[in-house]
Amino acid sequence: MKAAAFDMDVPLDERRIIVRYGDDGVEMVELPWGLRPKEPGGRPFNLVRGEGRTFPSHRCLVPASEFRLAHRGQRYAFSLADGDWFYFASIWRPASAGWPEAYAILTVAANAEVARYHDRQMAVLRRRQRMEWLDLSRPEDELLRPLPRGAFRVERLFTQPAPKHQEPRPTA
Repeated sequence: MKAAAFDMDVPLDERRIIVRYGDDGVEMVELPWGLRPKEPGGRPFNLVRGEGRTFPSHRCLVPASEFRLAHRGQRYAFSLADGDWFYFASIWRPASAGWPEAYAILTVAANAEVARYHDRQMAVLRRRQRMEWLDLSRPEDELLRPLPRGAFRVERLFTQPAPKHQEPRPTA
């Protein structure tokens, strides 16, 4: 499996490969990013706060080699300091009422490196933790936590022009 960079600025319906349990065991499927809004006419959401919640079903993983985000007109890439790739702890929902099967990524408080740029980050799981997330063998509060200080290498990518107006990205 090859993991790719995950850019937080991609459109909500961007399709990615996710890993989940299917009828025949672990499977990889391509789904759009963004779950159905809770209220009719609402905006889809792509991030879900993970702390204090349980996810007893519909868990999935999004493989990534790094994640990218913008901060004060600059773009930054965050990858694991040891060079390994990882997964984002995520959830998926079946198709319903005109909304396709889709996924959202769980978030946690930012670790030391990410906190310089944002107070939250996507929940990163190391590859050795993947089955613990999928098969529910460890509680959420043991897996959905920031990685320790020094876990990420941060790279400035390029200067980004200031947006004229940017809508905030909704979270659940």
